[in-house]
Amino acid sequence: MLTHDKIERNVGLLIVLTVLTVTVGGLLEIVPLFFQKSTTTPANELVKPYDPVQLSGRDIYIREGCYNCHSQMIRPFRAETERYGHYSVAGEFVYDHPFQWGSKRTGPDLARVGGRYSDLWHRTHLLNPRDVVPESNMPAYSWLDRPLKDGDIEAKMKALRVVGVPYTDDEIAGAKKALEGKSELDALIAYLQGMGTAIKQVR
Repeated sequence: MLTHDKIERNVGLLIVLTVLTVTVGGLLEIVPLFFQKSTTTPANELVKPYDPVQLSGRDIYIREGCYNCHSQMIRPFRAETERYGHYSVAGEFVYDHPFQWGSKRTGPDLARVGGRYSDLWHRTHLLNPRDVVPESNMPAYSWLDRPLKDGDIEAKMKALRVVGVPYTDDEIAGAKKALEGKSELDALIAYLQGMGTAIKQVR
């Protein structure tokens, strides 16, 4: 019979049982999520896959480490919903691979930033944040005002289609054309302007 004392004295057995416990517990937590409608289907008809410009902007957002200072998840608490808007729901993020929820808030949460400010405001803010928010400690991203070069956009969209994002062949074929004449700044702003609008519009 295995007793607590025997398990603690046998390092190999302790490791095996610990790994088994963590594995089973993890599976019991994770597997049901793949079968819950609220986590596998869009929250409403306004939740759409990112267009090519937004998708490139999202990649720039990740590349520049914006997630290190900004979360994209509003908790269901009054203090958060009064400041940022409707709390985040899983169905908003079904096309995000990976999602950018985060927990660090050196800067404000961006889950509902879409449509809150104009494109010009975002452009000014990204080029020199203190021009619109004097107390901001955010760095300037002046180098983003350069042509957008994303030769892998079609491959990215094809890869996302494999994991369930419903891009059509026509959308993928027209992706490179959609990026023509755009700057990295344009793409990042397009991504920001799409954040959280699906839920905000139906509140």
